[in-house]
Amino acid sequence: MAAKKSTFQFEKSLAELEQLVQKMEQGDISLEDSLKHFEKGVQLTRACQTALKEAEQKVALLLNKNGQTSLEPFDANE
Repeated sequence: MAAKKSTFQFEKSLAELEQLVQKMEQGDISLEDSLKHFEKGVQLTRACQTALKEAEQKVALLLNKNGQTSLEPFDANE
């Protein structure tokens, strides 16, 4: 039986990161809590960066035609 790969939820992680930043910017939490929030923020930032890098690599593979990468402008109206 294969282990089920957990799916990273980018939007949820980004929202959590934004909440942490807001709490820290308010300045009404203890130094210990600030450090915990900072540590969690670093973890979330790294996970989001990894997810973006993986998405970028997938897009590059999908755009690869005949061994050549073909970049095309994005048109949201299509």
